[in-house]
Amino acid sequence: MSLRPWRDIVRRRSRQIMVGTVPVGGDAPVTVQTMTNTPTSDPVATIDQIRRCEDAGVDIIRVSCPDVESTAQLGKIVRASRVPIVADIHFHYKRALEAADAGAACLRINPGNIGSSQRVAEVVRAAKANGCAIRIGVNGGSLEKDLLEKYGEPCPEALVESALDHIKLLQDHDFHEFKVAVKASDLFLAVAAYQQLAEAVDCPLHLGITEAGGFVGGTVKSAIGMGSLLWYGIGDTIRVSLSAEPEDEVRVGFEILKALGIRNRGVRVVSCPSCARQGFDVIRTVQALEERLQHIRTPMSLSVLGCVVNGPGEARETDIGLTGGGNGKHMVYLSGVTDHTVESADMLDHIVRLVEAKAAEIEAADAAVPVAAE
Repeated sequence: MSLRPWRDIVRRRSRQIMVGTVPVGGDAPVTVQTMTNTPTSDPVATIDQIRRCEDAGVDIIRVSCPDVESTAQLGKIVRASRVPIVADIHFHYKRALEAADAGAACLRINPGNIGSSQRVAEVVRAAKANGCAIRIGVNGGSLEKDLLEKYGEPCPEALVESALDHIKLLQDHDFHEFKVAVKASDLFLAVAAYQQLAEAVDCPLHLGITEAGGFVGGTVKSAIGMGSLLWYGIGDTIRVSLSAEPEDEVRVGFEILKALGIRNRGVRVVSCPSCARQGFDVIRTVQALEERLQHIRTPMSLSVLGCVVNGPGEARETDIGLTGGGNGKHMVYLSGVTDHTVESADMLDHIVRLVEAKAAEIEAADAAVPVAAE
């Protein structure tokens, strides 16, 4: 029995596939994805955006391939990227063939939307020949006409039936390296569809609340929808869909996983909402620290609280703690223990240096641990 059983998440058992060098499903970590919004036909702009997403920690990145000009540049993008590239294909099967040949690690398609069984067979052959996975992407906003007529409106049963139909098309061609998404902008619809699909199939599931909205609203919807599914063990890879920069999607994705204890990357900040008791400007301090600590990848915790009401208690649970005091002098805690004070003028630079030093210490300790012989 674990020390804190109320934190335990029992993950749904799914089979594992490979997206390039990244495992998805099974006991692999839940991966974080995003999608570029630059023209794929412009490899310089697209690669630059991919670099920013890589710096934010992205595991897999998707690019849209709507035309031959895009797939013609895809090879350059794949070679420059440090993470696997998913080619987003809609309707035109030849773009899928070109993307597979260009080195895409995965094709995002709906097999039923690319034409005849012969065309599906061509895409499957190209995927197999190039070691491509496939993501089936069902969306509540683009369900097949016959399913809308059958059910009257997008509903969980319609999304799941669409997914099962597309899965069968791949399985009929003896292709099994696929993952599936049943996204909707209605988070209730998406959650119910994923719950039903999780019971029906054993393939990895790609989570998303599609067209979630702007940065704040979309983050909230995504956290509620995907967070609920992840809490109950459903989900192998996620994409937070925001009307925001792709690197922001990545950061939000990791924050969702960090909040659930599923994956830890970088600094987890515990901070108060601030009040009249605060000894320093908590809001601006946290904003500045989050910005200046984005380069830290080592998992660690930092508490920033404005006064002594909850500050010492929170500091006991974090690697580094800062609690506001009087007369511009604030208490710093290291590994939960009171250590020293810092003046307001030096506080930001001082905390950044402490975090960087702690990260280096953790990395050095991890590197010193001998790897067990196989």
